[in-house]
Amino acid sequence: MYLYNSATHKKEEFKTHTPGRVEMYTCGPTVYHFAHIGNLRSYIMEDVLEKFLRWTGYDVHRVMNITDVGHLTSDADEGEDKMLKGAKREHKTVMEIAQFYTDAFFEDCRKLNIKRPDVVQPATGLIDDYIRIISRLLEKGYAYVAGGNVYFDTSKLGRYYVFNDHDEEDLAVGVREGVEEDPNKRNKNDFVLWFTKSKFEDQALKWDSPWGVGYPGWHIECSGISLKYNGEYLDLHCGGVDNAFPHHTNEIAQSESYLGHPWCPQWFHVHHLNTSDGKMSKSKGNVVPPSSVIEPYGADTMRLAILFIAPPEKDFDWDPKAVEGANRFIKRAWRIVWQLVQSGDANVAFDKSALDEVAMKLYRERHRTIAKCTEDFDRGQFNTAISAVMELVNAASAYLNATECASRDKALCYGVAKDIVSVLAPICPFWADELWHEALGCEGNAYTAAWPEFDLAESIEDTVQIVVQVLGKVRGQLPLLFRRAGGGPEMQAAAEEAVAKWLEGKTVVKAICVPGKLVNLVVK
Repeated sequence: MYLYNSATHKKEEFKTHTPGRVEMYTCGPTVYHFAHIGNLRSYIMEDVLEKFLRWTGYDVHRVMNITDVGHLTSDADEGEDKMLKGAKREHKTVMEIAQFYTDAFFEDCRKLNIKRPDVVQPATGLIDDYIRIISRLLEKGYAYVAGGNVYFDTSKLGRYYVFNDHDEEDLAVGVREGVEEDPNKRNKNDFVLWFTKSKFEDQALKWDSPWGVGYPGWHIECSGISLKYNGEYLDLHCGGVDNAFPHHTNEIAQSESYLGHPWCPQWFHVHHLNTSDGKMSKSKGNVVPPSSVIEPYGADTMRLAILFIAPPEKDFDWDPKAVEGANRFIKRAWRIVWQLVQSGDANVAFDKSALDEVAMKLYRERHRTIAKCTEDFDRGQFNTAISAVMELVNAASAYLNATECASRDKALCYGVAKDIVSVLAPICPFWADELWHEALGCEGNAYTAAWPEFDLAESIEDTVQIVVQVLGKVRGQLPLLFRRAGGGPEMQAAAEEAVAKWLEGKTVVKAICVPGKLVNLVVK
């Protein structure tokens, strides 16, 4: 299979270090406030990707961190800690804030049918692991102590800007928000591995270390968690695009320096969700809570709307009308599936030769849709996969409207109903699961069943209409079997026969063939 790699901006063959197994890491939330739909967009897309990987036969082991310490508004030894900010706002301890918003985050995930990762690790739980990694980086000469802090030395790297849509001029200081220079750094892109107590009098969480009482930098946390639970080779790393630099860049730098070999080849980044006020952000106050969509329309509508508006590598503007449109489609697809099932029979063997012309159109559209969805899921292009399913639903509706109930092909109806549910299952899991059991009568669960099979050759029309021109003027049409419509002497001969009366007394000196479209006969 092939996946889009946001590190190279190309679709690449997906290979894993251990055949058949995917070590997957997802950047988790900083739990200082409720998640908004912009945050949840990443987790919904990662969920669909994980479910598709499992569907294609991979054993997926997914790990996620919970950032409950160390996430500053600046990468310098200045700036406000987001966890401390939340604690001050609500007059609670940092750990009380962390637990409350961790629970709230996973409740949102439950409502949206986002699978819980196999491992969820709060950053505060692996302090000894971070200290061990930092100590080894110091021993290997990749880190240094300055001003009481431990810094990673980016000058030791042959290549630092891994994500090639960033450059040194754009990312001069190497911070995520609130850019502030740090005079202790040897190089402007060096980053903190460990902060000491010397400048953090207000920091609530501190631990002993060889370099003094303090706490870990934000970047070392994800490396430490992944190395512990995913092992030395990570296959797929996911997260929001705003983390590509510096966070993921720094993860790669410290992980590969520590390990001494390449770490993670495949990256999946999800871009921003915007409002009329720009990027959706808690600090701006322009957030849309998930409840505003889930309560009136349902979780599947929210998932579908977010996945349909834009692919993961594109920003998109939040539009409430998109939610309404997604809800209308879900309801329509529900009705069509039930109508197909009521005309279908799972126990009737499929016989292609029994299909009439109208049924053949639906049959071909079925194969085209499954082929398109398979390719689009591979690329993470969930929006175009949804478009393909919409076309299949339209084709099914046209078939139902054009064919009396008694004349409908029972095997085709049931098969197409099952296909619609199957390909939408990772996107609309609640919707799909109910139809899977109640309408289709299937066991188990829709998004763990086998992916529908397809034959792309079966999606091709049996015949095509070839336009025949004489000296550039249309003089006739030529219906040909598709396999004979590519050009050559056979096609020319058939074209000359179709417009014979226009060729009387003339000699054909040249035939210009456009495969599958037209033949222009040049005569004198």
